[in-house]
Amino acid sequence: MIYTVKKLATLAGVSVRTLHYYDKVGLLKPDSIQNNGYRIYGEHELMRLQQILFFRELDFPLLEIKRILASPHFDMRQALRDQKKLIELKKKRLDRLVKTIDKTIKKINKEITMDDKELYGNFSKEEMEQYTEEARKKWGNTDAFKQSEERVRKMGKEGLNKVLEASGKLTVEIAYTMKAGLNPESNEVQKLIAKHYDGLRAFYEPNLELYRGLANTYVADERFKINYENVASGLAQFMHDAMIVYCDKQKGDK
Repeated sequence: MIYTVKKLATLAGVSVRTLHYYDKVGLLKPDSIQNNGYRIYGEHELMRLQQILFFRELDFPLLEIKRILASPHFDMRQALRDQKKLIELKKKRLDRLVKTIDKTIKKINKEITMDDKELYGNFSKEEMEQYTEEARKKWGNTDAFKQSEERVRKMGKEGLNKVLEASGKLTVEIAYTMKAGLNPESNEVQKLIAKHYDGLRAFYEPNLELYRGLANTYVADERFKINYENVASGLAQFMHDAMIVYCDKQKGDK
């Protein structure tokens, strides 16, 4: 189903101004804009907005949310699992604070006595902050994103176009090997995958853990999957399988 900005705002419980602002800062772009200027949002935008609202509920600043969602290593399934855990921790902490308020009221009314430490014992955010930091590393690998952002800025538009052109040619080469019936484990395919791995250095320093996550993104995230499917049907899965083989082989060689 598609939504106008007004309908989406009503559905999500946010203001139209908020959605306009998210568009302006590049956090949530509409799927298309009609001739009459109406912004149109589809399922992908609905899912992205849900992520934004979950992160906002957890007090993430907009800039960090943008970085996390833009990362090629962002895993929505993992993010949802961690968001659930964080919200559960937040709920538990707020429940304890409510009990502290109730006890404090009774203390003021001289119905009970309280130790001084009970007045503040439930204000600690330590557990939630620790889990949040661990989750941040899994969600977006923001260090890699920052590194990528800096390298893209330095290479400029012309340099970026050259990198993207080389990447496109490599993708076509890999597609040819798939169409020729070669397996992801074959030497020919693995040599090309090694080039693909090295090519990431134009943006950030890769490692096998990140590369394995990127492989999973190619089949789990429709935005990435469609890029490869547009080159050749089945290429996203082929890339995934070849990249996993590469990771396993490199790990085994060490």
